[in-house]
Amino acid sequence: MSETAASGRPAKSSPFWRGRTVLVTGGCGFIGSHLVEALLEAGSNVRVLGKYNSRSDRGFLAGLGNQALEVQLGDVADPWLVQQMARGVDTIFHLAALIGIPYSYAAPSQYIETNVNGTLAVLEAARREGVRRVVHTSTSETYGTAQYVPIDERHPLVAQSPYSASKIAADKLVESYFLSFGLPVTILRPFNTFGPRQSMRAVVPTLMVQALYGREIVVGSLEPVRDMTYVLDTVSGFLSIGAADGVVGEVFNVGSGRGFTIGEILALVQRVAGVDKPIRQVEERVRPAGSEVERLVCDFSRAAASFGYAPDVPLEEGLEKVRDHILANPPDDPARYRV
Repeated sequence: MSETAASGRPAKSSPFWRGRTVLVTGGCGFIGSHLVEALLEAGSNVRVLGKYNSRSDRGFLAGLGNQALEVQLGDVADPWLVQQMARGVDTIFHLAALIGIPYSYAAPSQYIETNVNGTLAVLEAARREGVRRVVHTSTSETYGTAQYVPIDERHPLVAQSPYSASKIAADKLVESYFLSFGLPVTILRPFNTFGPRQSMRAVVPTLMVQALYGREIVVGSLEPVRDMTYVLDTVSGFLSIGAADGVVGEVFNVGSGRGFTIGEILALVQRVAGVDKPIRQVEERVRPAGSEVERLVCDFSRAAASFGYAPDVPLEEGLEKVRDHILANPPDDPARYRV
């Protein structure tokens, strides 16, 4: 499926990517698969490293047939495999990571192995193979609860979960390879990305599934503030930063620049779904109290000035696309999903 077919609007691209060989780690996942589609539409030859599984499941790239696409399943922390895949590559977009925050409390060592050692394997492969550019994917979770808003790149990094700690460590490894070896790396730090194909356990699809199929909507706290960025706006940031001059060794935020409480997002979800269902808050918390990130709002002015980043898709329009995707691809057991 194409970006346009899946999401209703093509991602921004440029002639820069035509004919270039690109490696996308984590390309079978949510954001990665949208990036892969955008690169293919831009004329790139795309290699994807996805997580090995016994079913040889290519995730969201299943059924995507394209002679310019090569998918290898394996482990991003395997340095030999990553170096083999980096051979002859112009650009590496490194998205492979464990991202589920609740699971990081239960299995933090897995997050170190994938997010830190996986990043090390990518950096070392890029150094040995002379890759033109590595774009490393960070996360707004590295900031913790906002000490001021909007959050710019000077904001302190605060590890409020093992997941966040692993991403901070990975970011610092990237920084070290620039300062130590002159590796041409840049860090893209997306805020909360949402859109079609996102895990049903993420907040937007969870709320939408309940609005469409549930008798009530079960939620936790309605107060946390999030900057919700549509997936093709995030993809646009990747394409632009990968082609830009003057960004090596730097960190850039991308987001919508607007903060919404979970309660406000829920109200918009109900409106988009055309329902007004009862809401039940539960006391149980997925995150420990000291780990909850209360407020995230993006300042993307640096990205705008450096490579022309500008978000296009308003929250409500993005929610409509999520609604349409879920209606076309309903979950097997909608009752499983709640915040």
